[in-house]
Amino acid sequence: MVAALLLTLASAAPSAVAEPAAPSDELQRAFAAAAAEYRVPQSVLLGVSYLQSRWDGHGGAPSVTGGYGPMHLTDAATALAEAPHHAHGVEDARGDAARAPRTGDGATLAERAALPARLRTLERAADLTGIPAERLRTDTAANVRGGAALLADAQRKLGRAPGGGAADWYAAVARFSGADDTATATTYADDVFDVIRTGRRRTTDSGQRVSLPAGEGLRPDRSGLARLGLRTADRTLTECPVTVACEWIPAPYEQFGEGDYGNHDKADRPASQSVEYIVIHDTEATWETTLRLVQDPEYVSWQYSLRSSDGHVAQHLRLEDVGWHAGNWYVNAKSVGLEHEGFLVSPDAWYTEAMYRSSARLVRHLAKRYGIPLDRQHIIGHDNVPGTLPSTIPGMHTDPGPFWDWAHYFTLLGRPFAPTAGPGASAVTIRPDYDRHRPVYTGCVKAGDTCAPHGSGAVRLHTAPDASAPLVRDIGLRPGGGESTTGVNDTGARATTGQQYAVAERRGDWTGIWYLGQKAWFHNPRTRPTAVGARAVLVTPREGLAEVPVYGRAYPEASAYPAGVPVQAVTPLPYRLLEGQSYVTGGSTPGEYYWATTFDTSQHTVVRGDERYHQIQFGHRVAFVKASDVRVVHR
Repeated sequence: MVAALLLTLASAAPSAVAEPAAPSDELQRAFAAAAAEYRVPQSVLLGVSYLQSRWDGHGGAPSVTGGYGPMHLTDAATALAEAPHHAHGVEDARGDAARAPRTGDGATLAERAALPARLRTLERAADLTGIPAERLRTDTAANVRGGAALLADAQRKLGRAPGGGAADWYAAVARFSGADDTATATTYADDVFDVIRTGRRRTTDSGQRVSLPAGEGLRPDRSGLARLGLRTADRTLTECPVTVACEWIPAPYEQFGEGDYGNHDKADRPASQSVEYIVIHDTEATWETTLRLVQDPEYVSWQYSLRSSDGHVAQHLRLEDVGWHAGNWYVNAKSVGLEHEGFLVSPDAWYTEAMYRSSARLVRHLAKRYGIPLDRQHIIGHDNVPGTLPSTIPGMHTDPGPFWDWAHYFTLLGRPFAPTAGPGASAVTIRPDYDRHRPVYTGCVKAGDTCAPHGSGAVRLHTAPDASAPLVRDIGLRPGGGESTTGVNDTGARATTGQQYAVAERRGDWTGIWYLGQKAWFHNPRTRPTAVGARAVLVTPREGLAEVPVYGRAYPEASAYPAGVPVQAVTPLPYRLLEGQSYVTGGSTPGEYYWATTFDTSQHTVVRGDERYHQIQFGHRVAFVKASDVRVVHR
C-alpha cells in the first residue's frame, strides 16, 4: 500500500496456459558442481537457495527487491532501471468520508543510488567468480556458482576455511542473509538448517527436479555468530511471536496544522471493538524508504513491515490502535495491516520464501490472538478490500495481486486449500496450480503488449462457458461502461486462490459461479482443475425480494448514533444480489462505526447498532449485505 502495487493480474483462458517442460535434473547437477568447486556443503547451498527462491529461476526475472535466480543474487539498481512503473489506485488510505482524504502521495520510488549491500550481492558474486553480471542474472547454473562463492567468502571472513560439514556453516549462512541484527540473521539461519534437517523435494517453475535429503541429527555450530558484529534490535514493545525476528520502529501520533494529525488513530482494541481481518499489502519502496515513510506524521500507517531478503519484521503501531492502510475505514478499524517490501512494479516480480515464512508465522500468531479465521474472507489482500462508496471503487488498490502465492502461503499457515466436498458441491474454492497456471496478461510494460508468462493464482471469468466469450463486467469499476480486460491491474473479472463462490451451473469443463450479481464462467477441467469442491454457508435473498443492496462497509443504523457523533450514510454500492443467486458468507457482524476524527482521544466513540450484516465473497472483493435482507443456507 505504501505507494503502489507490484501488479495484479487476472488469470488466462485455458488456451493461454503453457505446458511445462519435461522434468530435468540439470539444476541438481549445477548445485553439486558449484558445491564442489567452492567447497560448500551441497546441503547448505541447497538449503539457502530453497529459503530464497524454493529453487525457482523465474526465467531470469527479478524478485520484488531485485534478486535474480535460485540464489536470489540482488542487483536492485539494474532491476529498477529496467522495470516499468504502474499506478494502481488513488484511494484515500483512511477510507473515512467523515474527514479529509489521506492518499499517501508522499511516497517516492526506490532510490537508484546508495542501495544497501543486501541489494547488491550480484555485484559481489561477479567479483568473486569472474562471471559477467548478465550471466549471473539469467543463467541458473552461473547463479548457483555465484551463490556458492558468496557463501565460501562468508566462511573465510569468519576465519574458517571452506569445506567440512554442514554444521560448520551456520554463521556463514547467517551472514549470507544480509541481516544487520542478530535475531534476524539467526532466524534466517535456523530456517535454512530446518530445511536441511527435514529435507525437501520439488519440481521447479522450469521443470527442474531438485531434492535435498533429510539430514537428521544435524547440530549446527553457532559459535561464529559473535564474530558477525551485528546489532541487537529493540523488540521491547513488539507484539510478535518469538518465531520471527522483530523490532519496534514506531509510527508517530502527532498533531499539526489546522487540527490535522497523523498518522494513525489511537484505540483500545479488542476491548472497544473486535479485530476481524489481516490485510496483506506490498510496497513500492526499499526497506529504508518504507521505514522513513511510516515515521512521517503526514503520511499513512500500518502495523507491520516485512523485509523481503530475510523476513525481518518491524512493528510500527500497537495492535490496539488503528492504522490508515486499507482504503476502507470499516476495514481499517477492524484489521491489522502487513506491508511486504517490494519496490519493483515488474511483470515477473516474485517474493522470497524467507518473507513468506516470516509473514505466515506472524499471521498465524495474530489470528490466534484475535480468533481470526484462517480463510480468504478474513486473511485478505488489499485487492480484496471493497470500496466504501460507488465513487471510491475505481480507485481502490490492487496489491499484492497474483504474484502473491496464496496457496503456498496458506500451506505455511497450516490451512492448505483442500476439497471439503465432492466435485458436484454447491460451492467451490478457487485453487489453480500456481506454477503450471501460466496465463497471458497485457500491459505490463506498454498498454496492449503481452506480458511475459508467469504463474498465477487467479482464474479469468467469462460471460459464457467459452474461452472466446467476453469477460464479465464490473459496473462499479467502470461506472461509465466498458469491458473488463486482460490488463495487469484489471480486477473486474477475476477470482483468486482460496476465495469461495456458490456454483450457479456446470457445463463440461466449465464451472459457472455467482459473481457481482451475474453468472461468471471459468475453465475447470477434471484433468487439471482450477477449483475444488467446498462445503460452505451461503446467503440468498429472502422470500419476496427480487434484489438485495450490497454495501462496502457494515455501518450501523441512524438510530444507533449518540448525540455529537454525525450519522454515517449507509450507501449501497452499484451492485445487486438478485433473486435466485447465492454467495458464500464469512460470517455475520453487527453494524459498527469508529468515530475518531480528532487528536483528542477522549472524543473517540465506537457506535454499534442492532442491524446485522453478512460479509460475502461477492466479486474479487468482499462485500456486505444486511442480514434482514437475506436468508442463510448451509450446503
